Amino acid sequence: MPEKAVHLLVVPGFADWEPSHALAELRRHGGYRTETVAFTTAPVESMGGLRVLPTRVLDEVRPEDVAVFILPGGDRWEAAPPEPELVSVLRALDARGTPLAAICAATVAVARAGLLRGRRHTSNGLAYLQARVPEYSESRNYVDLPSVRDDHLITASGLGDVEFARDIMAELGVLGVGDRDLWTRMFRAGRLDGDAA
Repeated sequence: MPEKAVHLLVVPGFADWEPSHALAELRRHGGYRTETVAFTTAPVESMGGLRVLPTRVLDEVRPEDVAVFILPGGDRWEAAPPEPELVSVLRALDARGTPLAAICAATVAVARAGLLRGRRHTSNGLAYLQARVPEYSESRNYVDLPSVRDDHLITASGLGDVEFARDIMAELGVLGVGDRDLWTRMFRAGRLDGDAA
């Protein structure tokens, strides 16, 4: 079992389905434990109504214990900039080379934190990022794919949860390339390889 843990940020209204594939496979095939991180110890309700009890608060995150820090999407990222304490943790993790993974609207948070600079990335569309982050100036590095992995940063469209999981598994070396590709094809196509269309 790995010593480091997968850290999932849980905030009110987080998109509970977006990190689900990644969490399940990292635990099942990688043996990772999951820490749910929030701003307080109070239960957090997801977009789908799941109540999650955080296992630690943001200021208790120890960078040396983080295998990957996952930010799921949610409407909150579009409404306001990320809290200074979150930006501080993200930048500290990034400075250590700790993988960060943001999907859907959470890509807005990492853009506002200045973490896209010089890295290939994606989101819910280039115009989406430009409209929500006026200071965004990384359009030359924008890639129109479901998920993009570059220099320990994984970004994904809200429609790319399967590819997001694949890229997180690749970042952490969970499953071999062939098995990850097979897994991705099965979950994206909705059938086992070789099944009739």
